[in-house]
Amino acid sequence: MPAVRSRRAQRPIDYWPGFVDALTTMLLVITFLLSVFMLAQFFLAREVTGKDTVLTKLNKQIAELTAQLALAQTNRADAQNQLAALTATLASEQKKNAALQGEMAAAGAGAGSADQRVVAAEQALQAEKQVSAQALAQVEILNQQIGALRKQLAAIEDALAASEARDKQSQAKIADLGSRLNIALAQKVQELARYRSDFFGRLRQILGDRPDIRTVGDRFVFQSEVLFDTGKAVLNPAGESELDKLASAVIELNKEIPPEIPWVLRVDGHTDKRPIQSPEFHSNWDLSAARAIAVVQYLISKGVPADRLVAAGFGEFQPIDPGDNEAAYAKNRRIELKLTEK
Repeated sequence: MPAVRSRRAQRPIDYWPGFVDALTTMLLVITFLLSVFMLAQFFLAREVTGKDTVLTKLNKQIAELTAQLALAQTNRADAQNQLAALTATLASEQKKNAALQGEMAAAGAGAGSADQRVVAAEQALQAEKQVSAQALAQVEILNQQIGALRKQLAAIEDALAASEARDKQSQAKIADLGSRLNIALAQKVQELARYRSDFFGRLRQILGDRPDIRTVGDRFVFQSEVLFDTGKAVLNPAGESELDKLASAVIELNKEIPPEIPWVLRVDGHTDKRPIQSPEFHSNWDLSAARAIAVVQYLISKGVPADRLVAAGFGEFQPIDPGDNEAAYAKNRRIELKLTEK
């Protein structure tokens, strides 16, 4: 044991440049901002689609009211034309009445023997009076109809004005909603980025400085050999020990992140590109997915909430080293952990 401690003491100190952490954090934030921006656009598009439906209904109502207004204006013009015609008829009848009265006066003054003419004139006068009365009644009815049409026109104009006002209010609400949504999403992005940085820093402290456990971009990477034996999807004892540390960190993180932030820890399984030859797994897809599921199930057994975990298998199709040598194959056989939004 003293010899082992002596060798550990003699190991050189590995200085990790501070700018690498800064660059890594910046890349994490940019990537996450892009993801959240896409999510924000999706929700905003869905909200705008709902508002477009309301606007379509309002436009339809406006079109119907406009048609009613045009019909009412046409009816009003017809009524005014009828009123003008009846007024002209009334004037003509009044002239005839005056002419008949003149004839009667002349007949009475000129000759008392023209009784028949007088009677005929009186009958004609009574007929003209009846026509005049009917014309006056029709004029009164038309005046009433014109008054009703004016009221209907005023109501239609008020409805049009109200519809336009509601349309403007809807547009203003849509713009305000989009602005508030963007601000809220930006705040959530900043909060989750801070928790991701703290989580990765905590994992580095817990798991130690090991070449087979490292940070790549916005992911924490375990080489498959740390957790699984070759060609297997059952965790080995050493792997369970490492995942115990990870589970503790995730449980603590779940307590710290506010519940309104929709985050998950995604577990991604990857293999190298060599075809698998195993009766248990038909392809590298099967092996990578089985390993990701095994990690998720173990974390759940240690108390990590199941709704905060996602398992995904990528097979050999997401390599980080395209080489055809053992070193490249070893890098590509891995389990990645990514703290991201739902």
